[in-house]
Parts: sequence; structure tokens; C-alpha cells
Amino acid sequence: MKQTTADSKLAQTLSYVIGIIFVLLPFHAVFTTWLGATFGHFDLFRIWKELLLVPIGLAALWLGWQDPKLRAWLKTNRIVYLIMLYTGLHLVLGLSALIAHKVNSTALIYAWIINLRFLIFFIICFLIAAKTNWLKAHWQPLIIWPAAIVIVFGLLQYFVLPANVLTHVGYGPKTIVAYQTVDQKPDYLRLQSTLRGPNPLGAYLVLIVTLLAALYGKARKKLWVALLVAAVGVLIFTYSRSAWLGTLVSLGLLIFWLIKSQKVRLGLLMAAATILVIGSGALIAFRNNDHVQNAFFHTDEHSRSADSSNQDRASALKGGLRDIVHEPFGRGPGTAGPASTRNNQGGRIAENYYLQIGQEVGLIGLTVFVAINILVARALWQNRRDILACVLLASLAGLTLVNTLSHAWADDTLSLLWWGLAGMALGSVILKTNNEHKKITNESS
Repeated sequence: MKQTTADSKLAQTLSYVIGIIFVLLPFHAVFTTWLGATFGHFDLFRIWKELLLVPIGLAALWLGWQDPKLRAWLKTNRIVYLIMLYTGLHLVLGLSALIAHKVNSTALIYAWIINLRFLIFFIICFLIAAKTNWLKAHWQPLIIWPAAIVIVFGLLQYFVLPANVLTHVGYGPKTIVAYQTVDQKPDYLRLQSTLRGPNPLGAYLVLIVTLLAALYGKARKKLWVALLVAAVGVLIFTYSRSAWLGTLVSLGLLIFWLIKSQKVRLGLLMAAATILVIGSGALIAFRNNDHVQNAFFHTDEHSRSADSSNQDRASALKGGLRDIVHEPFGRGPGTAGPASTRNNQGGRIAENYYLQIGQEVGLIGLTVFVAINILVARALWQNRRDILACVLLASLAGLTLVNTLSHAWADDTLSLLWWGLAGMALGSVILKTNNEHKKITNESS
């Protein structure tokens, strides 16, 4: 009994730490940048959460191993096996690339961190949520209230604050760019709020907007509508086209799944098709309008950029595909994606997270990662009656699209939040099943 009580207290403490991580993630770019600019050692401050994951992960694994059902899950679950295989590929191919001088140690370590941290966090949150229901009971305020602050600050950036306000906390050329614009035009400021940039903010809002829409009926409606409208407004002014598309996909699936009437579903599909046709026609009709060109194409006839961002993206995608064809086993972690910019020979940015994984760990690694996503999506689908699981499944579809046009999973805020919530949602199912089993056993005895 003493051991059970100790395990329960440890699980509760770990859930509090996870909750703190959830709350701080949307703001950590600001405070770590300020700390780095003030005291130096920017990278060390940035990995505060990864350093926390070491003791948390060891404690969570110990808890899981003490529980017969969780121990069986760790031994037999295919997601766990695939994450272990994926991790092993990164370690072996990374060390091989380091020995062959294809990557330096800094880029390799950074690649290991950004490619593996969210999968490790998924397992940690699963194990903790399977031992205590604190996270499942409090996930809404842990996610929504920080998101509300991010949204309000984004609006202040657009309407009140000067564009370079973040320079006062250390943003700049050596840390994080203080602000970005469309095609270098000051009139088209791209909001980034407290995240690392407009595209990370847009990808984060795919999850948040979907979540707010799903919880609309269970909240104070006026406040909720205001927050949802504000979130959509901030999303629009990120000018992140991939995030716009991802949000449409995510919301479309969410609404389709939540509505049970076949007639209403058919009506919504027809309405969506009509809006798509009208929207496409309007886009074609007003294609020469400067506002339309800047918003949707990020350029116009008065472009101030030497190269079109669309041409750069297309070139990067072609280059990524070409690399995978020529090097199907990959060149090693740290040789592509954001980590590769730390290499001596410069970076390889494919503008596609999946191509990045293929460039680094080859077709085998890419297949394993896609399989992990499919199995997690399948588990969420099986539990879609739970609103969180439904939101995560819908947003996964949208974020998968976003990741085909950017490196969204490389952003720590989004990746740790989404995969942590996924682990929590699926782990709580085991806890609920165990509690129901205990209740039935007690009633029958």
C-alpha cells in the first residue's frame, strides 16, 4: 500500500510539471530570448524543457514499469516499438554521418533534439495520464488561457504596439527576427505574437482554433465567440497560407464528424463546394489586385524582394525530392531542416517536414515516422467520442498539410503541445478502463 501511495504522489507531481510545461510553451521563445540576450548561452536556455524531460521521462518509465498493464503496453505496443526504431535510426545514422564529416556535432545534437523530443514527450504524457487523471481534468485551462494571452498579444502587435517591440526583450539578427512582413512591405506586417515567427504562430493556431470551435457549446458563448473570432483574426494576419489551409481542413473534418445528420452533412459539403468555387472565381477575378496578390501570393508587380518566396519554396521542394531519390538511405540527422543551418557547409531546407526526414534518415526513417502518425491517428479515431481526441485527430489532418509546406513539427511549442496532448488523451483511456474495472470488481465483491 505504501508503494502504491508513493507511486500516486509521484504521478501527481509529474502531472503538475507537465502542466507547467504546457502553460509555458507558448511564451518560452520570449523569456528564453530575453535570458539569452541578457546572460548569454542562448541555446542552453532554449532547451530548458528538454532538460526537464530527462528526469521526468525516467520517472515516468519507472512508474510504467511498476504497473503490470503499463509494462505490458511498453513491451507490446507498436507505437512504442516504432518510436524506439526511429530513435535507433537517428542514433546510428547520426553517428555515421558525424564520423564521415557530413555533419558537425552541434547540428547533430540539435537534430536529435528537435526530431525526437515530441515523440518522447508523447510516451511520457501517456504514462503519466495512465496513472493520474489530473492532466485530463485540467487540460482545457492549461491550453486555452495561455492561448488567449497569445491571441491578445497578437492583436496588440497589429493595432497598438510598434512592429519592433520585441527588440526590447532581445529579439534581433542573432536570436529571433523581431518581426516579418510580406514581400518586405511594412504595410503587410505578419503577426508572430510570442512564438518564433508567423508560420509557427499560424501552425499553433490550427490547433487552437479547432479546439475553440469544438468547445464552443460548452463555454460562455459571448466570451468564446470573441476569443474564436480574435484567434481567426490573428491567424489571418500571420499571412501563413499553409496554416490557413490547415485550419480549413481541420475545421471541416471536425464539423463533419460532430454532426450526425446525413442531410446536414450533405448540405455542408454542398455549401463548402459552393464556397470553394466562388472563392476560386473571386481569386481569379481579382488576381491583379495588390491586396489579393500580397495576401495569397506574397508578391505583386511592385515586389521589393529579389526572389519570389513561391519560387524559393518550389525550388526547395524539388531539391528535397531530388535528394531523397539520389540518397534513399539519407545523409544523416542534422544534414537537413533547421538543424542543418548549424553545419559548416550551410543548410538544406526543403520547406517540407517529411522531405526533411527523408533527407536525414532516408526512406526507411520516413516510412517509420509516417507509420507512427498513422497508428496515433488510428488510436485517436477509436476514441473520437472524447472531444479532445476528436480535436487532435482533426488538427492532425490539418497539421499534416501544414508540414508538407513547412517544418511545423520542428517548432517546439506546437510539437510538444500536440504530441503531449495526444499522449495524455490516449493514456487517460487506460486509466478510465482501470478505474471502471476496479469499480465493477468492488461492486461484485
